Amino acid sequence: MFRIVIDPGVLIAALISPSGIPRQLAEAWFAGKFELLICPMLISELKDVLGRKKFDSYVSIGSRKTYIALLSRLATWVSDPVELPRATPDPNDDYLLALANSQGAHFIVSGDPHLTKLTASAVRILSPRAFLTILEKVQ
Repeated sequence: MFRIVIDPGVLIAALISPSGIPRQLAEAWFAGKFELLICPMLISELKDVLGRKKFDSYVSIGSRKTYIALLSRLATWVSDPVELPRATPDPNDDYLLALANSQGAHFIVSGDPHLTKLTASAVRILSPRAFLTILEKVQ
């Protein structure tokens, strides 16, 4: 089974859009098709971003809290990465690479060009669509 780190932006898109690739990705995870790795830093970022007022028009605060609680309960918790080497154009993304590397993740799934355009990563970085294509081939 694949061990995956999903960028919080993709997790947010899965919540606020009732259709689309990020939602299909979340449904594949709920169906047990891969293991989702989370850490305190990832959940903290998710809480911070989803707490912003701009999301009020997309989904209720209660639904956002329930979503975070569901992820927290069902995903595989791991420790925050200890070392955060400077590896991306956006230092706020470095922890995702460090997390994936430290936990032996098979892939990072992201829509962020700061990550998807990296060529020197030890862990393959895929768009949500590319990862779903891989899942479809192995299922």
